[in-house]
Amino acid sequence: MSDKYHDKVAASKVITDDAQVKAAVEKILAEHLEENKTQEVYRFLFNTIDLTTLNATDSTQSVASFVERVNAFDDEHPDLKNVAAICVYPNFAEIVRTVLDVTDVRVACVSGGFPSSQTFPEVKMAETALAVASGADEIDIVLNVGNFLDGDYEAVSDEISELKDSCRGAKLKVILETGALQTAANIRAASILSLYSGADFLKTSTGKGYPGASLEAAYVMAQCIKEYHEATGAMVGFKAAGGVASTEDAVAYYTIIKEVLGEAWLNNEHFRLGASRLANNLLSDILGEQVKFF
Repeated sequence: MSDKYHDKVAASKVITDDAQVKAAVEKILAEHLEENKTQEVYRFLFNTIDLTTLNATDSTQSVASFVERVNAFDDEHPDLKNVAAICVYPNFAEIVRTVLDVTDVRVACVSGGFPSSQTFPEVKMAETALAVASGADEIDIVLNVGNFLDGDYEAVSDEISELKDSCRGAKLKVILETGALQTAANIRAASILSLYSGADFLKTSTGKGYPGASLEAAYVMAQCIKEYHEATGAMVGFKAAGGVASTEDAVAYYTIIKEVLGEAWLNNEHFRLGASRLANNLLSDILGEQVKFF
């Protein structure tokens, strides 16, 4: 198939051989992982967390209590920077915005028929607009994996662009669901379509129903972000999510991004970790004792 979408993907020089990607990741980690296991890096990583609750049992009360813990963190640990964002379902955006007292923590919402992206396009647009109107600073949507695997790149791209418009001033994170895409070639193509359709972040996974983040997926996505930056000058962020639970996991993703994209991406405007368990594990390693704060 030849159209402007497939042609853009075909023009990419990012490697798609899975064995080569695996070897590249192993080389980076062998050479640089240990040097990044420092208190400075742990503290930085804590400040990149999108602290997440996406449960069927979430309620107004439970989400409010969740936010209160983030508020309390500033009081109890004034020497540490707080998490980057609180990520919830869109119907809780107003609760988070109302309860949140910490000025440098953003409100993030999943949207667009999360986690499957299977609903009417009109519903996706409305849900996104309502989330932003209710106080969301950031929107996490899932790329339409079904259309992508059918090869309908135009439909995939048009939907992302329309959702970007629905975000108005909010940042758009596009979740590729890399565990469903499986191959480096698919991850590259999905990354490129998302980048040229207005994504502010590329995100690995939903953490729902498919394998979560992988270092190999992160490497391919980072290479696509680098290539896009070289072509356009735009800096698009990267977010790993789905199974990123340990300090070791977090440092590994940090290492990949640092080596592929460089120091300019090492801030929470361009690097995020979506997590629920990671916050306590990182905090324990920072404080030197077992902590269950969140």
